[in-house]
Amino acid sequence: MPDFDLVIRNGTVATATDVFDSDVGIRDGVIVALGQGLGAGAQDYDARGKLVLPGGIDSHTHIAEPRTGPTANADSFASGSASAALGGTTTVIGFARQARGGSIAAGVAEHLARAAESRIDYSFHMILTDPRPDILAEELPNLVAQGHRSFKIFLTYEGARISDAEALDVMATARRLGALVCIHAEHHDLIMFYTRALLAAGLTAPKHHAWAKPMVVESECVHRVCAMAEALDVPIQVFHVSGAESAEEIARAQARGLKVWGETCTQYLVLTAEDLDRPGFEGAKYVCSPAPRSQADQAALWEMIRRGVIQNVTSDHAPTRYAGPDGKTAFGLDAPFTQIPNGLPGLAARMPILFSEGMVKGRIDLPTFVSLTATHAAKLFGLHPRKGTIAIGSDADLAIWDPTKRVTLTQALMGDANDHTPYEGMAVTGWPETTLVRGVPVVEHGRVVGAAGHGRFLPRGPYPMIAPRGVFPGPFNPVDGVAV
Repeated sequence: MPDFDLVIRNGTVATATDVFDSDVGIRDGVIVALGQGLGAGAQDYDARGKLVLPGGIDSHTHIAEPRTGPTANADSFASGSASAALGGTTTVIGFARQARGGSIAAGVAEHLARAAESRIDYSFHMILTDPRPDILAEELPNLVAQGHRSFKIFLTYEGARISDAEALDVMATARRLGALVCIHAEHHDLIMFYTRALLAAGLTAPKHHAWAKPMVVESECVHRVCAMAEALDVPIQVFHVSGAESAEEIARAQARGLKVWGETCTQYLVLTAEDLDRPGFEGAKYVCSPAPRSQADQAALWEMIRRGVIQNVTSDHAPTRYAGPDGKTAFGLDAPFTQIPNGLPGLAARMPILFSEGMVKGRIDLPTFVSLTATHAAKLFGLHPRKGTIAIGSDADLAIWDPTKRVTLTQALMGDANDHTPYEGMAVTGWPETTLVRGVPVVEHGRVVGAAGHGRFLPRGPYPMIAPRGVFPGPFNPVDGVAV
């Protein structure tokens, strides 16, 4: 009788701390042995010349999220999870949204139903658009107890944004419940001031989206939310840090000892504002928020990654087709930038781009790549050590990489339901050929083989990484109303 269900042999295993040659023995979907010359497996996979890496964790993905129209999210969980697995990702954290005036519990239940067809494992952040007292006091405690342990708030976007006062209420609730607050930090009124002035001046092309959101819009708001987090002693993650000045705000907060984490996204490492100025209406494909910035900002982000200020790189996958009545051109090829849906697709491209631009080009080493794409997110969102590493007892979520394979990115390789990729024509070195989720192949030799519905919801219990520090800027704890 075989010792293992599957043995991956002769590969080079990498974690966030080590790189070593080892076989990997898998039984019942879990890693049960690491070492040379493991016993027989019911199946063997020869990974000679390949890297065996933890499956990626993409902790910022918009899959199958409903919209009010006319535009639509292009992906279902079946197509989005296929795309993720093609890029070496085995877990996604998406978003369950509260409708303004509605129930977050209802939003979570609806999104759980949509996610049932996922091919890979998943969890959610809860988007709070209307944090009424009844939501904070009655619905959130139950949802957090069910394993939905992170909130997202927007400080911009009509229909989603909340006020600073409401943000403080959410932060205080998160502190009491042991949840993490994730924030889209941009100064809404300043964006609107710029936008009105641009439209009045007749400056409406896709490139003017970036003009409406200069870095000060982001950096000021990052500074503000860090101050809020300090005042209430609340751990936060700032989503999609796009350049030097906002990253410096994160660094200053961390230097003060705050539990503030910074995330950036693939697009901010390889795209610039010039991409929004492509011929015709092509710049619409690159409209996202914050907007891509400059090559100097790219260099600053890589430096912040090396310093450990930014520890997580996500896709912020938000797919809208370019063509058609529900696409980025829904309002016409001369539509103002205010009518172009925000967001870029990027699930499959995230890890290959970061491997090629980061590891292959010598900006980061292999353990840092593993940490950026899997381990840190697993720790920050309460999934480690079950996810995000290669260790005995961890789920057998693995990506087997050919580190020298050269690939030109095309939409056909992305495997999603979109009609374009913003990375079309980009050459990368290094490619995940096989992806396993709990020991089961979801992608095998570049082909999706995993069944829709194989993925499981990942509830997240309490964990110490996001516990408050117990430090306030004065002698009073304003959350609990007691002296300290």
